[in-house]
Amino acid sequence: MADFVGAVDQGTTSTRFMIFDHSGNEVAKHQLEHEQIMPQPGWVEHDPTEIWERTRSVIGTALRKANLTAADLAALGITNQRETTVVWNRRTGRPYYNAIVWQDTRTDRIASALDRDGRGDVIREKAGLPPATYFSGGKIQWILENVDGVREAAEAGDAVFGNTDSWLLWNLTGGVGGGVHVTDPTNASRTMLMNLETLDWDDELLSFFDIPRRMLPEIRPSSNPHFYGLTLANGPLGGEVPLSGDLGDQQAATVGQVCFAPGEAKNTYGTGNFLLLNTGTELVRSKNGLLTTVCYQFGSERPVYALEGSIAVTGSAVQWLRDQLGIISGASQSEALARQVDDNGGVYFVPAFSGLFAPHWRSDARGAIVGLSRYNTNAHLARATLESICDHTRDVVEAMRQDSGVALDVLRVDGGVTANELCMEMQADILGVPVSKPMVAETTALGAAYAAGLATGFWQTTDELRQNWNEARRWQPQWSDEQRASGYAGWKKAVNRTLDWVDVD
Repeated sequence: MADFVGAVDQGTTSTRFMIFDHSGNEVAKHQLEHEQIMPQPGWVEHDPTEIWERTRSVIGTALRKANLTAADLAALGITNQRETTVVWNRRTGRPYYNAIVWQDTRTDRIASALDRDGRGDVIREKAGLPPATYFSGGKIQWILENVDGVREAAEAGDAVFGNTDSWLLWNLTGGVGGGVHVTDPTNASRTMLMNLETLDWDDELLSFFDIPRRMLPEIRPSSNPHFYGLTLANGPLGGEVPLSGDLGDQQAATVGQVCFAPGEAKNTYGTGNFLLLNTGTELVRSKNGLLTTVCYQFGSERPVYALEGSIAVTGSAVQWLRDQLGIISGASQSEALARQVDDNGGVYFVPAFSGLFAPHWRSDARGAIVGLSRYNTNAHLARATLESICDHTRDVVEAMRQDSGVALDVLRVDGGVTANELCMEMQADILGVPVSKPMVAETTALGAAYAAGLATGFWQTTDELRQNWNEARRWQPQWSDEQRASGYAGWKKAVNRTLDWVDVD
């Protein structure tokens, strides 16, 4: 029997391939970045062909590093940046346009129009999402309306859509030679096009965006005992492996953190911040600016839902300090610089570069640094940047408590920013609850591996997966209630300063 499971983790800035053993331990990995294309302000794109080439490369390199072959893999899972939209020709395999990334704001007029005439309320009820530039539906509409020949090709059945999971699944299973065009409910629930109750594409929602149904992939369970398909013998794995797991990246991290019980939550600190609270098989509709989304669906079991708070800018705020301001040379320096001061010196930084996501949903907002005086230094700005990550997370936690009635007793965390000890200390202080980090930091890829392995019997039950989880570090809150209340009041005041900056028709 094969002893390992592989996972492709196709993220916003890079693609990696990871191999795990039965205990959930990392055996090998390889990672490559891809280009961030920004043709004009607010536009963010990726080259789908480059992403596929990077995927091929990281799979082959990781296997060689571990001296393994396809025969050593019991299953293959995929996890991906969600909402990022690819439209390609199923006959030629060529994309019609660059992938439009989840951060892209070019569809603000489409989103605003949906809210003005009442269609937005239908989307909230059926899809669990507010009309926003974040999601795939408006991006598909933009491509259909602005790229020559796509509308006609879509009507003829030649132009097809997928988030990056579908694009990679199609290529891994044969592409123009018979690749499967599929997705799972976690990715489909990020489009504004899927009905949360039926787990199928909704004709009324499709009509709002004028999207032909035949463009869309078939929706299959996140952990699929019948497989999506087999990898090709002449593909990057060099053999046939069941492709049996597919999860959007934040749902994959929730599975990797083994948050299988209602009330369990995790927060992933990556390019953005994504906090998911498992609500079980109950569909909880948010009244406080959160998203209702599918957490996962394993085989023929009922889907498990989640409330999600999506924050657009987290790690990318630290990158901004490095790349645009030049006050640090690497992300790790942000902690050392911030530790030079004891507090933020009255400075608050709200990095609303692409507007504000949950729980505010204000596309008119833009970034602001407030409270500056001659006293302040670059160390105060570095500290304010880290605090912004934690304060915005508290915004989401407060909204979740109001929607679900659940008060967190611990927050499980993962992602690159968790390497910043000061930031995690501040997160515990600002929330007033312990913050817990697992031994295996790559929870996104691990979750995709778990979904794939459960489908093939490599792992039998979720209880088996729970036994793999071990804590690496826990941060306890140190602030007084007065400190916590004062700091958060300043943050909310700063958020208000960012609003109504951009005129949205």
